[in-house]
Amino acid sequence: MSALFFDIDGTILSEITHEIPESALVALRKAQENGHKTFINTGRTICSVPPMIKRIPFDGFLCGCGTHLVYEERVVFHHSIPYERGRRIIKSMKDCKVEGFLEGTEDIYYSNRISRLESVESSRRYMAGLGLGREQSMEDTGYDFDKILIYIDKIADEERFFKETEDVFKHIDRLGGVYECVQKEYSKATAIAYIKKELALQDDEIYAFGDSSNDFDMIKAAGHGVIMGHHDPVLEPYAEYITDTVENDGLYKAMEHYGLI
Repeated sequence: MSALFFDIDGTILSEITHEIPESALVALRKAQENGHKTFINTGRTICSVPPMIKRIPFDGFLCGCGTHLVYEERVVFHHSIPYERGRRIIKSMKDCKVEGFLEGTEDIYYSNRISRLESVESSRRYMAGLGLGREQSMEDTGYDFDKILIYIDKIADEERFFKETEDVFKHIDRLGGVYECVQKEYSKATAIAYIKKELALQDDEIYAFGDSSNDFDMIKAAGHGVIMGHHDPVLEPYAEYITDTVENDGLYKAMEHYGLI
């Protein structure tokens, strides 16, 4: 038995067609039939995992870059940013004119004002389509969050924001002025470590599939790191195998390459 860990966007779910290729679904089913455990390992918090992904019978959903772990339909670990520290982070965003949104387990939180950046408003519309980001605003109280996504432009003082939040966050450059701010003690690698211990697996029984910079820790932690045909170059030195793009059956080809299916 091996454990297979999958990023979502650009790995299972095409960012071009916004669909899961049939070949990926076939590969996941065959892998489970062969006795392997399959896990989503994503930067998305659990509430924003697309329904089409949740319908696939994965053995677990490891979300929020290691901050919320669900295994066999049980929450086995969760860690939010402490409430008062979270309020100060929100103030820092406003003081530094940093745009973005907060990602929690239950919901996504945007400002109650319209952002000056279309990319933020576009993400707001996307999340609204998932039924998220409509009940409470960033300025409200009484909710927790686990991570944030920020967008930088010439008006933002990102250096000040990074300095003011370095005690809490690792700031992952997603390129194009986008940064994923993840609790620094947790990552996709800590999620793998939890499952590895739980299942008593060896390094060579761990396979990770990803494409972006927030998959860096996951690819490094896996005995077998696989990156998709379209990927962030930062991953290449740590990848064991580069497969095709998700649209060109990349997952199926990689899993067949390793004899997992």
